[in-house]
Amino acid sequence: MSARRLSLAFALSVSALLGACAPVQQHPASVAAAPAEQRAPVTILVSIDGFRPDYLTRGVSPNLNGLAAGGTEASMRPSFPTKTFPNHWAIVTGDRPDRSGIVANNMEDDSRPKDKFTMASDDPYWWNEAEPIWITAEKQGVRTATMFWPGSNVAWGGNKAAEWPYKISGGSRPSDWAQFNEAISPTQRVNGVLDVLRRPADIRPRFVTLYFDEVDTAGHVNGPAAPETTQAVADVDAHIGDLIAGLKALGQPANIVIVSDHGMAAKANDRVLPIDKIADPADYRVVEAGPYASLVANPGREKALEAALFKPRDHMQCWRKGEIPARFHYGTHRRIPPYFCLAETGWVFQNTTPTKPVTGGDHGWDDRAPEMRALFIANGPAFVGGFRPSADFTNVDVYPLLARLLGVTPVASDGNPAVLQGLVKP
Repeated sequence: MSARRLSLAFALSVSALLGACAPVQQHPASVAAAPAEQRAPVTILVSIDGFRPDYLTRGVSPNLNGLAAGGTEASMRPSFPTKTFPNHWAIVTGDRPDRSGIVANNMEDDSRPKDKFTMASDDPYWWNEAEPIWITAEKQGVRTATMFWPGSNVAWGGNKAAEWPYKISGGSRPSDWAQFNEAISPTQRVNGVLDVLRRPADIRPRFVTLYFDEVDTAGHVNGPAAPETTQAVADVDAHIGDLIAGLKALGQPANIVIVSDHGMAAKANDRVLPIDKIADPADYRVVEAGPYASLVANPGREKALEAALFKPRDHMQCWRKGEIPARFHYGTHRRIPPYFCLAETGWVFQNTTPTKPVTGGDHGWDDRAPEMRALFIANGPAFVGGFRPSADFTNVDVYPLLARLLGVTPVASDGNPAVLQGLVKP
């Protein structure tokens, strides 16, 4: 039996019991109808991982296009590098990766030589350098809930013990959060958001996040132009429709902010840069490879590695970390390896010559590349319809917008409140 039917059955049984005890039956017409609850708007931040803004032109996203037409839609510049975890963290902290400490999907830190950050890492140590919006809100009395978001499962501000059972002391999380599991279907994710919004007002969140990963997965496996990727766009759009319908059924007004973390570009066999053909493997260790490569020189091999990396080469460029061009806002954090090479969009670094076909798509390239642009849609009672952000709109500017919607004082960040100032009604 569903929760709704169970509640109805319980209510009817109690009513029957009270009716049996009452000496006089009251005519239903004499009972005043209970007034409908007047709900305050909730802010819902939705991430559609890997969603390029031009996917909206494929004719398969009526719900997203409807939200864009009735609100605001823009092509947003991600932070560099255009990877998932650095950009999701940039959106909710307002800090670029070089400042937030989440500088890549895979990281090392000299103070933790036996540890390495992966996308499964929940040790607060890696995350504590930038405060996410849900912590800012909770500190100021605004209840929050996350149906997935990188870092939302972390006890932010806490400490993880160095020995088993590795207990975490201190730290804060959203009032409600879910551990990411790819097997949890999009329908379950939408229902999870709607379920927390069915709660009584005193335990109902005012800020909720929702995350979809299938567009990114389809883009990686098949490439951005593939019909499978278009179908993934259609599928996610249908779930956005379910969210909208569910909110309407609840009578729940919502300020919905829909973003992606980055775009997607195609890769191919004839656009591979084998690192072992660029430099002698005896000279380096690869930390991360793909659209960019980050490397550490083996002891005493710095000059040999630099001589190889800094030769003029087609489709790539390398720098010492402190010499990465300033426009990337990247290169000062201790977790960025000493040498960094960026491939031309569509080209990828691999440790060695590939032994199987290179197909599909990827991201991580120049944040100014058109293929890396990210989605931004805002729709709801707080927003001015038709607003268009300036051309320098970047994803760190979303954080001060969220703080304004929630009525909380933001922490200092890289985000510029003026960029989206005109989006919110006075």
